Amino acid sequence: MLLRLVMAIALGLSLASAARADTRPVVVELFTSQGCSSCPRADAYLHELAGRDDVIALSFAVDYWDFLGWKDTLASPAFTKRQRAYAKTLGLSGVYTPQIVVDGIAEGVGSRRAAIEEHIAKQSATPLPVPLHFTDDGTALTLHVGEGAAPKHAATLWLVRYAKEETVEIRRGENRGKTMTYTHAVRGLMPVGMWDGSATTVTLPKTEMLMQGYEGCVALLQMRDGGPILGAARIDLAAAVEAEAPAR
Repeated sequence: MLLRLVMAIALGLSLASAARADTRPVVVELFTSQGCSSCPRADAYLHELAGRDDVIALSFAVDYWDFLGWKDTLASPAFTKRQRAYAKTLGLSGVYTPQIVVDGIAEGVGSRRAAIEEHIAKQSATPLPVPLHFTDDGTALTLHVGEGAAPKHAATLWLVRYAKEETVEIRRGENRGKTMTYTHAVRGLMPVGMWDGSATTVTLPKTEMLMQGYEGCVALLQMRDGGPILGAARIDLAAAVEAEAPAR
């Protein structure tokens, strides 16, 4: 079951359908920066990945290039911390941009499509060990976490909220003068519980989920800080809002 579950509804954490065995999506996390001149090609690639059914694409803006003259408007220290955790787990000497991490177990330069596509293809052939999916009964969204082998180390359930697109005019730094659009730009990352191998459900009131104005949300079940992804699910909140709109 989930222990120490924190129901952070006020922060707009929202969930719904995804990650069944027959539509296994691969989690692709891009670590990017508005202050990095090498990132636009990777940002464009993530935009393409976000349109694919076989990929859960997330863009995390990091803050360690802010000293170059432009403060990234989407960056968070929490996202930098997540990337540093991956660097430690994957045995890297440090962090860099643009970096893509696939399912928490493989990484590569975010603009090198061929290498990333190889990682995606390899992971898509391997089912995630813990099934996650979401149901919507009209009034509530329910996250279903399946059972699995009890993890040796703590497994964390993360909720990730994102904007479908964020357009930014960059006035200083390496990308000075460019207007960039970031797809699936992560705006919030929060751990909400620990998992011990038992099946469980988490029910969230739908009206409170939708009133926050977020456009998408992903649930990730992940081994330790920066470990492999065990399960994943996503919801298109914009579509849910449209479904809730009264007929005219």
